[in-house]
Amino acid sequence: MNRLELVRQIKEKKNYLCVGLDTDITKIPQHLRSHSNAVFEFNKAIIDSTKDYCVSYKINTAFYESMGIRGWEALEQTVNYIPATHFKIADAKRGDIGNTSAQYAKTFFEAYRFDAVTVAPYMGEDSLRPFLEYKDKWTIVLGLTSNKGAADFEQLTISTANNQKQFLYEKVMQKVSEWGTPDNLMFVVGATKPEQLEEIRKTYPAHFFLVPGVGAQGGSLKEVSAAGLNDDGGILVNASRAIIYASSNENFAEEAKLVAKEYAGEMKEYIS
Repeated sequence: MNRLELVRQIKEKKNYLCVGLDTDITKIPQHLRSHSNAVFEFNKAIIDSTKDYCVSYKINTAFYESMGIRGWEALEQTVNYIPATHFKIADAKRGDIGNTSAQYAKTFFEAYRFDAVTVAPYMGEDSLRPFLEYKDKWTIVLGLTSNKGAADFEQLTISTANNQKQFLYEKVMQKVSEWGTPDNLMFVVGATKPEQLEEIRKTYPAHFFLVPGVGAQGGSLKEVSAAGLNDDGGILVNASRAIIYASSNENFAEEAKLVAKEYAGEMKEYIS
């Protein structure tokens, strides 16, 4: 999905919600757990109930890889079931030497046909280049994440060439932005850091940001929207647990729908 198509979805639906399918088989409703294809059945019900209230789905691959071949099969079924109108993200956080990254890119862009994949930039340009070379695909680079451990490295203060101070994540984003464009490069910026998000938006007015941390992690949708929205929408706000685990009963899909609808309704107030 290219930028124009993504922006069109956001404008037509007047929301920028990304539903995270971080499906943990130990947390899905009890009545589904004995099903031979429990994860996909759960995901299918969530997608059916939320697709009218979101523009994107994000699959955290760890929850599927941990199940071995059955997990990969459920992942493939889920990706194929998501409507073509919705932006599909593989939250895989890959990144390795060039020839290995080329295989990761082939996995998620060709074998599983995701629109985007999250990557870790630590190993430099050659580890990201294979992802960026795909037409109408997106590389989502970890910028400033929402977890507590972001302070360990991302928020370290470093000196620039002219003896100014900046955070390590600022240096990383500055460098990475030279390798791609706003048409194929996004950044992850956590919802728990709205003040920094506002500054990052000033620096990168045209880029899309994937914003996790709203809902279960305590991020404020209002603050994130005020800090991150641009003329194209410019942000995809991810909510996972708050939506997919809204209920553990047989009415779980209906409850997920209500939460997604609530997010979408609030977003409609913020987006122009």
